Amino acid sequence: MAERILVVDDEPSMREFLEIMLSQDGYQVNVASTGEEGIKIYRLTEPDLVLTDVRMPGMSGLDLIREIHTVDSAVPIIAITAYASADDALRAVREGAYDYLSKPFQVEDLRIIIRNALEARRLRRENLDLRRSVEESYRFGDIIGKSPEMLDIFNLISRVAPSKASVLILGESGTGKELIAKAMHQWSPRVGKPFVIINCTAIPENLLESEMFGHVKGSFTGAVANKPGLVEAAHTGTLFLDEVGELPPSIQAKLLRFLQEREFRRVGSNNDRKVDVRVIAATNKKLEREIENGHFREDLYYRLNVIRIRLPPLREREEDIPILVNHFLKKFAGEQGKEIRKVSSLAMRVLCKYGYPGNVRELENIIERCVTLEQSDQLTAENLPPRLAESTDNAGGSAEAEIPPDGIDLNRTMENMEKKLILRALEITGGNRSRAARLLGISFRSFRYRLVKLGMDHEEAVET
Repeated sequence: MAERILVVDDEPSMREFLEIMLSQDGYQVNVASTGEEGIKIYRLTEPDLVLTDVRMPGMSGLDLIREIHTVDSAVPIIAITAYASADDALRAVREGAYDYLSKPFQVEDLRIIIRNALEARRLRRENLDLRRSVEESYRFGDIIGKSPEMLDIFNLISRVAPSKASVLILGESGTGKELIAKAMHQWSPRVGKPFVIINCTAIPENLLESEMFGHVKGSFTGAVANKPGLVEAAHTGTLFLDEVGELPPSIQAKLLRFLQEREFRRVGSNNDRKVDVRVIAATNKKLEREIENGHFREDLYYRLNVIRIRLPPLREREEDIPILVNHFLKKFAGEQGKEIRKVSSLAMRVLCKYGYPGNVRELENIIERCVTLEQSDQLTAENLPPRLAESTDNAGGSAEAEIPPDGIDLNRTMENMEKKLILRALEITGGNRSRAARLLGISFRSFRYRLVKLGMDHEEAVET
């Protein structure tokens, strides 16, 4: 399909010339005589490139560039004017024009600029498509990961989701067990039907049976009307039993009967009710140990454990940390309206070396904190919680300083150490000298003195 070009010029002869020339070159061309008409045609046709005169009555070319880029900041716009004014050129480029030509211009120059602009747009789109393709290959619903363990889980979900089999998800707190359950539901024939969560730790034991299975009027004090339970609410859909290992023995027995017969009784009723639900359970407990200790029914365990999915803790899949960091950075920067587009190399190293006892949930909270505190255009290590740096330092061990038999040059050794600390402080603060000085616990004047003394007074550091 021919690439589309929009020509906007108030001079009829120029519009006609450009329309004929570009059409002969194989482009699909639309023309407009005013900026107002140009924006209307742009919205209707969504061209791949725009040629616009700068000085036009009414909406100027600069206004048009501004307006188009509020719709699509990536579309290349070439500004043309009869006035060989450096100011016009500068303003057009500042507004986002790809390039600038003054009338009269060489036709071949225009052809080259158009080809280059369209080629740059094609490459940008291909890179974006490739990035999206890569990102999608590391996603399954709302779950993100590229480690072999996570890719195996994605594959298992895709095979198991269409079935009715019960699934037991095992994993530490914060690993994303609920996300796995939701993905299972979304990829099943039950998508669009209820997805009901019962948090087995959040409901008091004396209310749990009523919340799960419902009750009839008068069955206990406060039961002033018949009330269906969460099991009924999940009819035709999926019932997710979160932290099922916390269920008390009395409820375990009733859940077992429900799984065996697919029927239950409301509290205070003698009538059985049937529902069609797919049951997914999750726990952070080792249920085999709970069975040995007499805290969990073995027969219930086997009913739940038809398909077993173990979610590894984040510390066992370090290769997933960078893509999770970037995912949460994009999420929270967007929510907070901040232009933070990358993570400093030092911050990423610290994030990748931390052990994450709270797993993915803890990482998400850390990135939210960093985005909230960050004032630059990149996420820096300065705003990471102190426990991350401490954990990273401890992980590296605390080897004692050694002195070789020939001795050492103490002054040179201390100078090298001082240089390393200053460079690290500058790296953490993105080159900001004032913040680096505060990080090292010294005054800005002392910091400047040390830079000069050590021959490190480079001008790229920022003094704010």
